[in-house]
Amino acid sequence: MKILVLNCGSSSLKYQLIDMGNEDALAKGLVERIGIEGSRIVHEAAGKDKFTLETAMQSHSEAIGHVMDALTDSEHGVIRSMDEINAVGHRVVHGGEKFAASVIIDDKVKEAIVECAELAPLHNPPNLTGIKAAEELMPGKPQVAVFDTAFHQTMPDKAYMYAIPMDLYRKYKIRRYGFHGTSHRYVSEMAAGLLGRPVTGLKMVTCHLGNGASVCAIDGGVSVDTSMGFTPLEGLIMGTRSGDIDPAVVQFVMDKEGVDAKGAIDILNKKSGVLGISGVSSDFRDIEDAASKGNAQASLALESFCYRVAKYVGGYAAAMNGVDAVVFTAGLGENGKLVREKICGYLGYLGLEADLEKNNVRGKLVDFGTPGSKVRPLIVPTNEELVIARDTKALLVKKS
Repeated sequence: MKILVLNCGSSSLKYQLIDMGNEDALAKGLVERIGIEGSRIVHEAAGKDKFTLETAMQSHSEAIGHVMDALTDSEHGVIRSMDEINAVGHRVVHGGEKFAASVIIDDKVKEAIVECAELAPLHNPPNLTGIKAAEELMPGKPQVAVFDTAFHQTMPDKAYMYAIPMDLYRKYKIRRYGFHGTSHRYVSEMAAGLLGRPVTGLKMVTCHLGNGASVCAIDGGVSVDTSMGFTPLEGLIMGTRSGDIDPAVVQFVMDKEGVDAKGAIDILNKKSGVLGISGVSSDFRDIEDAASKGNAQASLALESFCYRVAKYVGGYAAAMNGVDAVVFTAGLGENGKLVREKICGYLGYLGLEADLEKNNVRGKLVDFGTPGSKVRPLIVPTNEELVIARDTKALLVKKS
């Protein structure tokens, strides 16, 4: 069985074609600048040279068409025709309270994705656009939606409820939803395998650290709390997002800067985080480099980020009344040895002891704790596309 995984952004499209027989990625790629001048596709097939094509693409339908061409190309492709693809799995950011698991897409599912669009206006519309484009170009192929928010639907109400009038929750579903759920689920299962224990018997805190970052408390294999909230703005300091902040700051910035609410939120979403503190970059490689050369603001950004992550880990250890493992994943979590070292430096009271030599790795599945570490610090590379493909396959098998 071959599954095509699509992740549609407003002007981009990431894809992977996965052979579910061995779960290997046959090909993967990225389409950039859809509907914008300079659009291109970068395609990489297993065992073949990377292929780049710059060509005008005005819509996601055109972009998916180029993906199909690349996959079936005699030189760069990996399949003879699209008939070899059994189904398409789509990443959908927000499922609200409607979806606690992945689903085969039908008209009702698409209607629900539209209803949730106001909760994720930058993400759900392009996700739905990708679904419709795939349906148009691959009629009859099963389409599956895998939601970022679904994994967190196990949170108890004491964790997801905000202290606002209940009428606002009932009318508008204002609550904590959490994101990166597909990643948190995958790495928790992989961490359990690395430890040689069933996930149902473990308490762990998973740290998805990238330009967008979130922490999740996972007890017995289910999410019981997470740092992102109603939107991905809440929680950790991130690349360009402020994370937790006094909500009164929004009105204060509006008054002082002469902007409306949208303008103030735009500042918190796109101009804050480690970019705002450092004044250097949202890329931690640039920040670490600047800090090493004595840039005080860059050092402050780095220290503030690690401090915030450690605070969440400690809080979630308390919420679960213990923790067996702290898991680092995503771009920074998998590759940032200095960030991991700094965060672990706060967690000695939990009995976590990091072996700095074992920590000196990038993108590998590793337990980098000392032999005596009571809490195991782990690096687990994430693979959200594989989770989407697995869920798609499982639904197809169940349906048959």
